[in-house]
Amino acid sequence: MYSSELLKGTLKTIVLNLLKDNGRMYGYEITQRVKDLTSEKIQITEGALYPTLHALESQDELKTEEEFIGKRVRKYYSLTEKGQSTAQEKANELADFMNTMKFLLNLEPRITNG
Repeated sequence: MYSSELLKGTLKTIVLNLLKDNGRMYGYEITQRVKDLTSEKIQITEGALYPTLHALESQDELKTEEEFIGKRVRKYYSLTEKGQSTAQEKANELADFMNTMKFLLNLEPRITNG
């Protein structure tokens, strides 16, 4: 499992891109999907997820819908138009950052002219 320190900087990107790929999801579903997709290497706690969802909602990147499931209310999250473009921007930024870190930490061979 990865450290919460590493996860903290990528959580918004993870959530935005999951919603981009899956339409609408509820909180627990997001945590389980991430856990499943990463073979449990990334486990998002409710304490980390819900503040992130609320921040994205307040930035007009997510919209919510409530549905009654029996006697309980389930809140579904989906991307707004702004959230769609932010998801792509965040994914591109993270990909560039990872490439920079690979170079900086010398984690892959470099092609040299010579």
